[in-house]
Amino acid sequence: MVSDKNENLERCDCTVIHEDVVKKVGEAMPPEEELYDLAEFFKVFGDTTRIKILCALFSSEMCVCDIAALLNMSQSAVSHQLRVLKQARLVKYRREGKVVYYSLDDEHVKQVFDQGLLHIKEKY
Repeated sequence: MVSDKNENLERCDCTVIHEDVVKKVGEAMPPEEELYDLAEFFKVFGDTTRIKILCALFSSEMCVCDIAALLNMSQSAVSHQLRVLKQARLVKYRREGKVVYYSLDDEHVKQVFDQGLLHIKEKY
């Protein structure tokens, strides 16, 4: 149960709306559609299996069977997660004969990952 003291910290008791601040911040915010897309982008990072796949792809381009062996998962399960990552433009693929190799889409993916990991490590 939240105490009344903590509950009061979350309320604003001011009666003056700082119109200049509200206007300035509102103008600086990205359009609603971009914010929605950004939220969807970060949802992709919300799955441990996808995080493990991304982490593996930092070191090397890999095929589905190698990723499945590394993560001790079925190829079907890995393929499903790779499809999600591909749709989010986090990974790309290339075909060599019958083998499909996956890699990070670009350096930004690693930067986003590294920033999140750095933030997590600050706790320790």
